[in-house]
Amino acid sequence: MKTKQLLQIFLITSLCLITACQKQEKPTVSVLTDEKKYDSAEELLEQMTLEEKIGQLFIIRPESLDSSLTNSQVHDPSRYGVTALSQSMIDTLQNYPVGGICMFSKNILNPDQIKTFTHDLQKASSIHLLMGIDEEGGSVSRIANNKNFHVTQYQNMAAIGQTNDQNQAYQVGQTIGHYLKEYSFNLDFAPVADVNTNPDNPVIGVRSFGRDATLVGQMVSEEIKGFHSENMMTCIKHFPGHGDTKTDTHLGYATTSKTWQDMQNCELIPFLKGIESHTDMIMVSHITALQVTNDHLPSSLSYEMISERLKNELGYDGIIITDSLAMQAITNQYSSSQAAVQAFEAGNDILLMPQDYKEAFKGIKEAVQNKEISETRLNHSVLKILRLKAKYKLI
Repeated sequence: MKTKQLLQIFLITSLCLITACQKQEKPTVSVLTDEKKYDSAEELLEQMTLEEKIGQLFIIRPESLDSSLTNSQVHDPSRYGVTALSQSMIDTLQNYPVGGICMFSKNILNPDQIKTFTHDLQKASSIHLLMGIDEEGGSVSRIANNKNFHVTQYQNMAAIGQTNDQNQAYQVGQTIGHYLKEYSFNLDFAPVADVNTNPDNPVIGVRSFGRDATLVGQMVSEEIKGFHSENMMTCIKHFPGHGDTKTDTHLGYATTSKTWQDMQNCELIPFLKGIESHTDMIMVSHITALQVTNDHLPSSLSYEMISERLKNELGYDGIIITDSLAMQAITNQYSSSQAAVQAFEAGNDILLMPQDYKEAFKGIKEAVQNKEISETRLNHSVLKILRLKAKYKLI
């Protein structure tokens, strides 16, 4: 009897130990869920340091976090692709936090790699990142044009536009949004809202839905709805319309001679449709609209274009983001610090890929400390960004 009791005690004790061991083996709460949740964007804003606030204003290439690379290496389109998180990048994030990352083809090897990379970046960031990509469909598709990804490949948007079938545009947004979400992206810099009115345009062309502004607007609207059906953020581009230029802002100064009235009759129609469909962001180009603004600045740096025209006249109150500040239309004339401060003062909320991220970050910080940029103005943009992240359950 005693032996039987001892055996029962032994079995119960063993079971408890096994259960305890099993409990210890369960993973701890992921840093990607509960540990980064806040009751509201406002609550999070109140807890943030100045540096954390400034960081939210920037979306950068992952290479900008790697202190071993020069600025020319960071922005080389085909070389020096960072494909995994390093200790150097973690260290940079501690001192220069960011609001988001934009991935390019050179950062993407295969499904497992990009999932791990994006997960590790999110884990290393104190506030969840906007994880962006240019996945327009057609020639500009970082995922679909990679042979290691077996996803739907679309023709250029000009071919979709030629069908005159709005449902196809919806399907493009829904399909791309679905597979981007699978690979841990939450923001697509799409759709292209430019109207391709100039056959000599070197940068838009078949990326646009076509030459008819009304058709382009309808297609843009439906594609946004498709993206949103998959909980994917959208960013329409390139305000106030890059389809009529003869030069490429990647390579230097570009102008349009159109008046505001001309734009209202054509270029602005798709952007207004995008606003009606609740696009999450509008990207402002670097083209100079000589007949619209008196400052003759690139649109991305122009208070007249952004604050007076886009915000006040068109009534857009969503997030405004610059085109890449590493493009030569900007870098030929401005330092990274100058461009960042001027773009923010013009009314942008997010500053995309400055040539020198640390210099741009320091420029904004100094402008806030010197009262050139008020903390009220800074908080206004940061709160917009945090509210967007909250809407998509990133905070």
